[in-house]
Amino acid sequence: MKRKELGVYPPRLFVALGEISEELGRELYLVGGTVRDWLLHTVPNDLDFTVDCDAVRCCRALIRQLDGGTFVPLGTAEEDAGRVVWKGVTIDFSSLRAGAVTIEEDLRMRDFTINAMGIRFSLFADTEKKIQLIDPLGGEQDLQKGLLRSCPEAFSSDPLRMLRGYRLWARFGFVMTPETLAEISANVPLLSRVSMERISYEMDLIMASSRCYEVIAAMAKSSLLFQVIPDLQDGVGLSQPESHHLDVFGHSLSALKYMEQILVKPELYYPNCPELLQEYLKQPAIIEILKWGALLHDLGKPATRHIREDKGGRITFYNHDEVGRELVHKLGRTLRWSNEKRERVAALTGMHMHPFHLCNVRRKQGISKKSCLKLARRAGEDLIGLFLLSMADSLAGKGVTKPDAMEDELSDLLCEVLETYTNDIKPALSGPRLVTGKDLIEIFSLQPGPDFAKILNELQEAQVEGIVQNREEALVWVKKRISNVEQGMSNAE
Repeated sequence: MKRKELGVYPPRLFVALGEISEELGRELYLVGGTVRDWLLHTVPNDLDFTVDCDAVRCCRALIRQLDGGTFVPLGTAEEDAGRVVWKGVTIDFSSLRAGAVTIEEDLRMRDFTINAMGIRFSLFADTEKKIQLIDPLGGEQDLQKGLLRSCPEAFSSDPLRMLRGYRLWARFGFVMTPETLAEISANVPLLSRVSMERISYEMDLIMASSRCYEVIAAMAKSSLLFQVIPDLQDGVGLSQPESHHLDVFGHSLSALKYMEQILVKPELYYPNCPELLQEYLKQPAIIEILKWGALLHDLGKPATRHIREDKGGRITFYNHDEVGRELVHKLGRTLRWSNEKRERVAALTGMHMHPFHLCNVRRKQGISKKSCLKLARRAGEDLIGLFLLSMADSLAGKGVTKPDAMEDELSDLLCEVLETYTNDIKPALSGPRLVTGKDLIEIFSLQPGPDFAKILNELQEAQVEGIVQNREEALVWVKKRISNVEQGMSNAE
C-alpha cells in the first residue's frame, strides 16, 4: 500500500494522533472505509479509527493536542464513539464493538468484507515500516475482485446494511456475491425495523449515482426495493396496452434506465436548447428528483387499470397521473422528503402525460399560445424536467401501436413551446398585471377565494392571445367574465 495520499492531510494531524496514542496508551487502528479507499488509491472522505476503549476521550485529547477542532458526539448509551472536525478534516473514533475484545473480532462484526480491514496507525504513519493489513475475512481479495461479501450476521445486526450494500454497488460498481444476495432476500422484512430517515438517505445516494438503474433493478430482484416502496410491486406482471411492450413495473424500470442515459447527454434528445438543459440540470438535487420521477411516474396505474369489455377488452389507466401524484405525496411523507422535493416529484408524476397530449393536438391542428402558456405555467421551474421525463417515458415504450417518431415530436414540441414563450408569452406578460386581486375586491366587490387565481390566469391567457392589450380592455374582459358566470349560475337555478 502506498502512503502518497497522506500528503493531502495537514502533517500536524498525524503528529497529534501519534501523541494521543502515546499519551493515552492506546493503539489506534485505521479501519473500514478509510482502509478500503486507500487500497483503491483514493483519498478517504473521513479518517475512521477504532480503539479498545475511551473513544470519546481520544476525541478530547486530539482537540487538545491540535489546539482546536469541534467535537461531535456519535455514540449511544451502548456505543462509545465521537467525531472531531478540524480544518475540514473529519476524524471518527469508536471503541471496540460490544462483545469484541480484539480488533479482529471487531472487524468481523462489520457490514462487508471490503470494510472489515484495519491497519495499526503506528505502522501506517511511520513510512519506514512495512504495513501489515489486518484482514480477518479476506476483504482485500474481495476488493481486488470487485465483490461485495457480507460479514457474518451483518444484516441481522443492522438491517440497513442491506441497503448500504446496494449503495456500495452504486458507488464502486462492485457486485454482490450470490450468497450475499440470497442472505438479503431472506432478510428483507428486517428492513422494517430501520428508521425511514436512514432508509431515505441511502436511497438518495443510490439515485444520485451513475449506476442507479442497475442497482435499483438488482434491488427489485431481491425484493428489497418493494420493502421500501410497496406500491411499485403492484405493477409487476400488470399488462398494458399494445403501445407498451413491458408490464407496468418493467416499464417504470426502463424509464429510469433511459432517464439515466438522457442525463448524461440531454442535448442528444433535445438538440435545440442545450444551454437551457445544462442550466436546468445545475440545480441542487435535480438529478435525484428526475430519477425518482422516472421510477414513480406510473405509480398510479395499478389502482386505475380497467379492461373495457365494451371496447374489445382494451386496457385503460384513466387518471393514473393524478392518482400517481397523490401516491407520490404519500411516499414522500413516508420517506421524510422535504416539502420541495415531494412537491416536485409529485408534480412531475401528475403532469407526465401533458406533453403527449399536446403532441396529439399538435399533430392534428397545431398548438395555440394559450396551450403553451398553460403548460409552462403549470410545469413552472420544471418545464425542462417534464420533457426529460416524457422522453424517458417514450423511449421506455416500444409497443407495436406506439406512434412513429414520438421522440422527435417531443423534441419539436419543447422547441415550439420555448420559442412561443420567449417570443410571444413573455413579452405579453412583462410588466405589472393589468388587473390584480386588489382590483377584484375594490372594483368588482369579489370575495377572495379560489376563483381569484382562475380569473387572473384566464386574463393572462387572453393577453397572450391578443384579446386584451391594456388595462381598460382587461377591466372590460373581467366584467364580462363575471357576468357570464353569474348568468350561467342563474340559468342553472
